Amino acid sequence: MSFFYGLMAFVMAATLLPSVFYLGLYLFTGVDEALERAAKLWNFLRAFTLAGFNLLVWGHVIVGFWQLIR
Repeated sequence: MSFFYGLMAFVMAATLLPSVFYLGLYLFTGVDEALERAAKLWNFLRAFTLAGFNLLVWGHVIVGFWQLIR
């Protein structure tokens, strides 16, 4: 599971940091394309976070169930 935690942390950071960068770029320059890109990256971050949480919960459910029937 620690590999999964590390992988999800990397994926979340890889989408959060550019999103913050483009949001800052929009705040300083006012270029609308930067805001659109920041919003898209933020939506990817939310999707990755929810998918990671979902896999984490169901992984624990499956492992718990496996231990109960063994």
